[in-house]
Amino acid sequence: MTDDFNIRDSLWDPSFPFHASISDDLIMIADSFELSLSSPTNPGPTRFSDTTGESNSVIDLMFLWHGSDELDNHFILSEWRLSSDHAPLIIDIPIFEETIQISKLAISPNSKQETDFIKDVISNFSKLDTSNIESIDKLEQIVNQLSVIVKQMWVKNAKKSRYSKHSKQWWSESCRSTLNTYRSERSRENWKSFKLAVKNAKRTFFDDKIHKIANKSRGPWELMNWVKKRKLPAIETIKHNDHPCLTPKSLWNALHSTFNTALHRQVDVEILYELK
Repeated sequence: MTDDFNIRDSLWDPSFPFHASISDDLIMIADSFELSLSSPTNPGPTRFSDTTGESNSVIDLMFLWHGSDELDNHFILSEWRLSSDHAPLIIDIPIFEETIQISKLAISPNSKQETDFIKDVISNFSKLDTSNIESIDKLEQIVNQLSVIVKQMWVKNAKKSRYSKHSKQWWSESCRSTLNTYRSERSRENWKSFKLAVKNAKRTFFDDKIHKIANKSRGPWELMNWVKKRKLPAIETIKHNDHPCLTPKSLWNALHSTFNTALHRQVDVEILYELK
């Protein structure tokens, strides 16, 4: 940061701790972002004067997150300024290791794995003893056992798949097996079988989608890509005598009483005699 923030240069004196005089406006800006002035680990000047007899000064400052244990100070690298009269300020930002999951366990809809998963869950559920649920603790124990069974059967029947931008929801086990057959033999017949499997998988998938939308949500327009949720226009309810007009009758009463307020009032016509 430079004089743009009205920072007043303070001469560097090695016998005193680091100090820079800054304006109140800059302090307010830093406080509004929850930042605080950072102290360099190697105090020294940040601007080096080229004028003979003029002292070097501290003019470049760094503000860091207030109260942070990792970002609490910076470094002044005066030897890196090259032909510039300002020394660069640097800070080490710690980056923690993070494991990015590239695969997941999944069960394809309408697959053999899905059928086996449901059978295993039902079979294990039927073996649980639920005849003596006499307390909340016993009920929680049964619920926890149900959760464990579902997790175990999921791991048993699910297959590991990798995340990919090429993944398709309609992809089925038939597509996978015919593709593997084609890759192993590379025959024209196997390629035709793969293309036919893809065509049937797409038709089955989208027919099922259409059936669900037509029978459950009953919104056939959801099949169109250009249909999206739109915000309704902002409107304000008409009020009359501090009461909202929500029916045609109330709207008519408001209109009638507003534009016919002088219907039965006495009118002084003598004022018309003054007109030429």
